[in-house]
Order: sequence, then structure tokens, then C-alpha cells
Amino acid sequence: MRLISACAGLLAGTFASAGWAATPELRVSQACAGASHCFESLGAASAEANRDTGTGWITIRVGQGSFREKVTISRNKVRLIGSGAARTKLHFDAVAQTSGAYHRGGWGTPGSATLTIDASDVIVSAMTIENDYDYLANDVLPDDDTRKIGNPQAVALLADIHSDRVSIRKSALMGYQDTLFANGKRVHITDSLVAGNIDFIFGNGMVLIERSEIRSRRRAAAMDGEPFQSFIAAPSTLLDQPVGIVFYRSRLTREAGVPDKSVALARPWHPTTRFADGRYANPRAIGQVSFIDCFLDAHIAPDHWATMKGTARSGTMSDVFRPQDSRFFERGSTGPGAKARNIGMPSNGLGEIAPIKRIIFENWPDAQ
Repeated sequence: MRLISACAGLLAGTFASAGWAATPELRVSQACAGASHCFESLGAASAEANRDTGTGWITIRVGQGSFREKVTISRNKVRLIGSGAARTKLHFDAVAQTSGAYHRGGWGTPGSATLTIDASDVIVSAMTIENDYDYLANDVLPDDDTRKIGNPQAVALLADIHSDRVSIRKSALMGYQDTLFANGKRVHITDSLVAGNIDFIFGNGMVLIERSEIRSRRRAAAMDGEPFQSFIAAPSTLLDQPVGIVFYRSRLTREAGVPDKSVALARPWHPTTRFADGRYANPRAIGQVSFIDCFLDAHIAPDHWATMKGTARSGTMSDVFRPQDSRFFERGSTGPGAKARNIGMPSNGLGEIAPIKRIIFENWPDAQ
């Protein structure tokens, strides 16, 4: 009996060190009361999951509450399940101006992210991810006010460079400028809310957003004389990648204070990149965006697409990139802001959802 007990204890210790074979779930609660595998912070639970070396799925169940934390998921096959978008909120208020220390390359925009996913096969469900930096307080300041910061980007969710097959379900992504940064491979968002104002869905990754609400948020500053108050998408899709950011059967709405005809669907982002002959806007970032069978409310401007400045070889922000030279497509729009119009390069089927889904869902059975 002693030998059997000793062996059982040895095996239990082996399982504990190798992975969560015996305990596949972690819990996050503000009232753990010493319960096993229960953590009072999401950061502690995710750190425990990240240390696991197993190859199976780990589930982190997050109870009702508001968790003010910056969290990173770097382990493959993690399910992060909240108690509902209205009941479970992960939030933080980092901003690009002061967040360089959070990023491996000192880049403040990704460093500001409330939730960073740098892994494959990650599911986030039934929770709100928010960057609640006070963007409006900064936005209302005049440009010559010494208190105004010049880099107010504040990311809610970063899908980082090692991410792929990231699924966001029945959740809310909340921010203002740069809410969702797709900087990895594939992201699939369903039955969710994404809210922001300036370029709030952006990056070079492949993103499919369907059956969701895309909510434009107000600016605090008066935008007199400007053709657009804000911009929904800013893709930086590289030319050899066929799919960028796709909106399918979703509703483009606005919060109170967003004027009629003031929001562009997208503008082309050519990120400043270091090359052998200098540092300037990447000429191969020929952004791709599609709006297919979406409802567009009256805040969408008649000229659906906008230009965007980029860094010239001289180092100045003088180059202007046009939507006509990008891969921007729209089909089947309805609502007061609808004006179906493709622009730029030939669509090669990117105005149709079937070929897009074939690319997005290749070897990704859990997403369908």
C-alpha cells in the first residue's frame, strides 16, 4: 500500500509539472477564498497557463467583475471564457505615448494593449476587453496646449506577430483610437461589438468580422473644415497576402455625438518600416478591406474611402496614399450610408465572401 501511494504521489507530481492533464480548467474570481486553481487576477491565471508545457486545451473561466490589468496570453490552445460581456470586463488605461517599455521593440502602440494574444488557437468569449485611457480629455485640448500628447493610440486587443486562429465570440472590444490591432495572422470575430473612432480596426493581419456591431465613437475636438471625423479601418495588408480586414453581415452604427456623413470606411496605412536604404512608408503595404452585405448608418460619409499620409524617404510625413491604389471593396450595402462602390485594384473575388472564408478558415475547424 505504501508503494502504491508513493507511486500515485509521484505520478500526480509528474502530471502537475508536465501540464494540466488532471486539471484542465483555471478559475478567476474576486472571491477565491483559497479554492484550488482559483486566482483573484486574470494576469495570475494567464501566467499559470502560459507556464504550462502541455499540448491540450486550457480553459480560464472568468467570473463576474471588473479586472484592471494588462494581460498576455502566449500559450497555444487557451480558452478565455467570461460570464458575459456586460458582467466580465478586463480593462486598463495604457497609452502609446508612455507604453514603449511594455513592447519588445519599444513601440508604444502595441505596448498599450490591454490584452495581448501572441499564440495560436486562442478563444475569447463572453467578456469585454477595454482600453479606457481618457482619449476624449486629450482630444479636446488645443494642439498648442503643452498637456496634449501626440500619440494617443490606446489598444484594447493586440493579436501579436505569433498569433493565428484567434477567435473572439460574443464579446466587446472597446476603445477610441486603435482599438483592435491585427499584427499576426488570422482573427475571426463573431456576434460581438467593436467600438472606437480613429483607425480602430487596423493592421496587416487577416480579420473576418461577421454578425457584429461596428460602433463609431465621437471625437471631443471640433473637426471644422475636415472631410472626416474618423476612420473605421486602416489595413496595412502586404501585397502578397490576398485578404486583409473583412466585414460581413455586420452593422455599422454610431454613438451619440457622431455627425452624419463624417466617418470613412477605411484608409490605407503604409507603416513606417526600416529598409536597407532608409526608413519610410512600406510601398508593399497595399491594404485590403471588404465590406460585404453590411448595414451602414447615416454617419458614413458619401466618399466612403479616404487618403492617408505616410513617411517619405526624406523622413517627413509628406507622402499621400490613395484608396484608388489600394484593394478596397464594398458589395451589398444597405442603410442610409450605403453607396456600393469598389475602388482601386481588381477585386479577384474579394468582393465575395466564399473565397475569403476559404482562405480565412483553412486548417481552422474550430472557427466554422
